Amino acid sequence: MKLYDELAEWWPLFSAPADYAEEAAFFARVLTDACEPAPRTVLELGSGGGNNALHLKSKFEMTLVDLSPQMLAVSRKLNPECEHRVGDMCTVNLGRTFDAVFIHDAIAYMTSEAALGAAVSNAYRHCRAGGVALFVPDRVRETFVAETKHGGHDGDDGRGLRYLMWTVDPDPTDTTYRTDFAIMLRDRNGDTGMTHDYHIEGLFPRAEWMRLLREAGFEARELMDEWGREIFVAKRSR
Repeated sequence: MKLYDELAEWWPLFSAPADYAEEAAFFARVLTDACEPAPRTVLELGSGGGNNALHLKSKFEMTLVDLSPQMLAVSRKLNPECEHRVGDMCTVNLGRTFDAVFIHDAIAYMTSEAALGAAVSNAYRHCRAGGVALFVPDRVRETFVAETKHGGHDGDDGRGLRYLMWTVDPDPTDTTYRTDFAIMLRDRNGDTGMTHDYHIEGLFPRAEWMRLLREAGFEARELMDEWGREIFVAKRSR
């Protein structure tokens, strides 16, 4: 996926850190309300360019894990005070537990039941007894709608980025959907170029989510967030 590899340095122009403030404040409230006592340490799996952590680090001690070294390099510039570790959310083992585990939309890259179950189980492994895990998929099977979006930003250094995003589900009988991106880049000299990227993402029924969470050992509940997404709050009782 070019966005997280060769285009990683453009990430802040694709998805601006400032745009995450309201959403991150909501996540902080959910984590705080669900955990007793309120969480101090938070592990974010699939932390990407660190946009959520930018707004969460004033409330929690954040440890950030991502599969892409290039995206972690972007995050280190934004969040130099946070611990950063390269790792797969399904298999990374930090050897310690946290008050809370947070997985934002990176959970969408679990495209099979086995992969999603592995990520959920690894979140459980890293969550202390009495702690909480928060999973924020963009979609569940029941709420999927094909759509197109566009966006992008200009940077202070003269660069700019614009994109068109097209999300479809070619086969409603499987566990994936596809998102294509047409991305136009403008460099510091004003020269422009175009690139294409596509992502295959996972799509599961809410009942499957709940089953995997229970099998991992969580006590889980669904919650509708302020943006119309079904998210999952999971408590580790022991």
